[in-house]
Amino acid sequence: MLRLGEKIVIVADAFEQSLPIGEYGYLIAYDRNPDNAFDYVIRVPEANRNFYVPAEDIEAEEHLLVAEAERATHEALIDYALSTYNEKLFHHLMNGEDMDTEETETTSTESMSQADFIKQVNLRAWI
Repeated sequence: MLRLGEKIVIVADAFEQSLPIGEYGYLIAYDRNPDNAFDYVIRVPEANRNFYVPAEDIEAEEHLLVAEAERATHEALIDYALSTYNEKLFHHLMNGEDMDTEETETTSTESMSQADFIKQVNLRAWI
């Protein structure tokens, strides 16, 4: 549950209320009425309005920043693996394989030549 006064970001508009998606706002009240679908009342300074929103339409800014940092780190590791031709790291990042299993890694890397590896990378980049 979000705290009062917490900075939030609008990520969806489930009830098509013309919410400014991507804008930030502040949580100003909980809507405890069990007869409606809204969970929070938020204030959006950019629109100079208050909105009733369900919990699925908003996300805490801190959570979005953490997710964006993880995504950027993952992309940087993929770029590093591609630039250094580190197939083991690349397969670990793309497939989520464990890096401790040496038997499976050696058999998969031995069967795949460098040309096949580059072909697979280009195929994934094209998709």
